[in-house]
Amino acid sequence: MELDDDACYRALRTRDARFDGRFFTGVRSTGIYCRPVCPARTPNRASCRFFVTAAAAQEAGFRPCLRCRPEASPGTPAWLGTSATVSRALRLIAEGALDEADAPALAARLGVGERHLRRLFLQHVGASPLAVAQTRRLLFAKKLLDETALSMTEVALSAGFASVRRFNDAIRATYARTPRELRGTAARRGERAARAAQAPRSSPASLASPTSPASPTSPTSPTSDCAPEIALRLPFRPPLDWDALAGFLGARAIPGVEAAEGGVYRRTVRTAGGHGVVEVRPRPGEACLLARLWLPGTEGLIHTVERLRRVFDLGADPDAIAAQLGADPRLAPWVAARPGVRVPGAWDGFELAVRAILGQQVSVRAATQLAGRLVERHGEPLALRADLTGGAGGLRRVFPTPEALAAADLTGLGVPRARAAAISALASAVARAEVALDASRGLDETVRALSRLPGVGEWTAQYIAMRALGEPDAFPATDLGLRRALGGVSGADLLAMAEAWRPWRAYAALLLWTVDARAPEPAEREESRGALPG
Repeated sequence: MELDDDACYRALRTRDARFDGRFFTGVRSTGIYCRPVCPARTPNRASCRFFVTAAAAQEAGFRPCLRCRPEASPGTPAWLGTSATVSRALRLIAEGALDEADAPALAARLGVGERHLRRLFLQHVGASPLAVAQTRRLLFAKKLLDETALSMTEVALSAGFASVRRFNDAIRATYARTPRELRGTAARRGERAARAAQAPRSSPASLASPTSPASPTSPTSPTSDCAPEIALRLPFRPPLDWDALAGFLGARAIPGVEAAEGGVYRRTVRTAGGHGVVEVRPRPGEACLLARLWLPGTEGLIHTVERLRRVFDLGADPDAIAAQLGADPRLAPWVAARPGVRVPGAWDGFELAVRAILGQQVSVRAATQLAGRLVERHGEPLALRADLTGGAGGLRRVFPTPEALAAADLTGLGVPRARAAAISALASAVARAEVALDASRGLDETVRALSRLPGVGEWTAQYIAMRALGEPDAFPATDLGLRRALGGVSGADLLAMAEAWRPWRAYAALLLWTVDARAPEPAEREESRGALPG
């Protein structure tokens, strides 16, 4: 990915927040790399080197700045626009693909050779895949040191380090300080004390109040059934249309599993250690969301946070999306009226895929009711103490696993027989690893693989690719709501219009669904040869 050095320096001089995360500046005279919004004195132009990613800056020998904290930036845009393979690889790395496997295994998942993947990374990212993964762990560990009271062992395991010794060595090599010295520096700046003073901590039982304050730093919890509350900021590039995002998720929330009320989203989750509860709300006046988590353990917390970022599409680049979609006069008024559109993702790809099948040819409300019945019958009771979950939006169940649904009797749910068979087939395919609901394959290949499953048509496959796999160009063109929002155009005409919206057709779909939501009964219905009856 090429950078215009002169444009980068102009953005650096003005501390233009729109460029935060788009590039990092290495300062030769200090050996430090910074965000474009760093409050330090602007270095001379001759002293600056510009990098696409933090990993590239660290590969070049620069250390992260302790003032602007690169770990607090919104990150490199999730879609680089220059290499689909690199974009998919970055997502797999964020999901932990290199935590327990090596670069050849990552390349194999992507269907390319290791040397070719490394060349692509050096060309578009400026660092190798392994360097990207290591930088990600380091910056997340630094974030935990600054924003939480987790012990050093917990920080190391939460950030994905194999041992405390490796964590200590990596921190010393990068920051020239020990982890405890870094935390002490943050405390002396007053960051953690100021955040803790903003509000007292609370359990999920108090989260029903949209006005209850929240603290990004939490002490230990008195319960033995749940780990301490952890609160973290999730930065994004503004604007973000939180009302539309929370409204979309709320309308489709599975009863007992998730809820979006009063501008707050919460849900039950399954992690490697057991069950937990997560909650996300906006921080007024700040370009971040506040995530609060009650988990059975902290190991792998970096993956939990990444999944939350995907649910809210926090890696999106709203300026680039608005520029592309706003150029179409049919979309321009809606782009201007609803800036910061996001494509709501999914906590779990399998859960979303089941929800998509249930949504075939029925209304959003009906699909949500069917999903609630399925969870009540086949989901697991939430394994947290009642006093921690009572009143928290009625959260009481965890969505069933593929193995559980593959063996389940789905009759009696009110689901047509063919659709129940489609869910069983999907569950069996995922349980046997015959279908991968991840970013290892491109959009077209993913849609073809999903469409080979019985009962999965074009609409369902595109919807899954859009929300579960984070494909920005996925587009369910047969959706009735999309066609209705544009005056009842045909599917063929809609596809022709959508050519101008590439590579952001998924965002155009969300805009159109927002328009269609004004209708009495919004629809997400499939009309295609692959659709199921009834």
